[in-house]
Amino acid sequence: MNVVIVEDEFLSAQRLEMLLWDYDSSIQVVSVLSSVAEAVEWFNDQTPANQPDLIFMDIHLEDGSAFGIIKKVKLTIPIIFTTAYETYAIQAFKTNSVDYLLKPIDENELAAAINKFKWTQQKQRPTMVSPSKWSTLLNWQDTAVQPSYKDRFMVTVGTKIKSIGVDQIAYFFYEEKTTYLTTQDGQNMVVEYSLDKVTSLLNPHQFFRVNRAYLVSLSAIQSIHTYSGSKLNLTLHPSSRHEVFVSPDRMNDFKKWLGK
Repeated sequence: MNVVIVEDEFLSAQRLEMLLWDYDSSIQVVSVLSSVAEAVEWFNDQTPANQPDLIFMDIHLEDGSAFGIIKKVKLTIPIIFTTAYETYAIQAFKTNSVDYLLKPIDENELAAAINKFKWTQQKQRPTMVSPSKWSTLLNWQDTAVQPSYKDRFMVTVGTKIKSIGVDQIAYFFYEEKTTYLTTQDGQNMVVEYSLDKVTSLLNPHQFFRVNRAYLVSLSAIQSIHTYSGSKLNLTLHPSSRHEVFVSPDRMNDFKKWLGK
């Protein structure tokens, strides 16, 4: 089976590839596409004989919605959507018989989704929704309000998977090519998203990206100190591994955020 992954997070795409190979080592990931533009170009360049059997598609990409790919290319290939949002569009996908996986992807849920795809192929049942239903879904996407912000993160601690509520998180930080969240009781846990992605998933009224390495919640800021040159240094609770300064180019926005 040939598979294409449309995903703008390198770690998420890499993890999905590993899970696919664990499920079936004969699965071939023929391409990993990271944007709407790249995906549209790739699919337009493929002949019918070279089209994949199945697509795994993230809903939110770096340059827009994955629905833009479907609209521009008019895909007729079965799609399993992946999403970081627990409630966003899930009912719409179910109603239209389009499967989805919630990130971080669980291996058992992945296996169930692929088994469902195989069953529909064996029974020669349609795995894609009808053009009229796609039209309805695409129109819904165009007119829908913005998705609700993420309220929980799934993290792996040893062999266990935990669900951490956003209200339990003091801040996120990036170190040695890894993104961590720090809970209010001081635990550091790895998250599979980049800090850019995490920033886009959270309510900007609650979290602010103070510099390239730190995304902090308002409740985590214990005190703010002014240094020469109008530099701002934040004391966070729990204590951070590094000194946390507000980047000069974000100073004005940070002050406005504090005053909201």
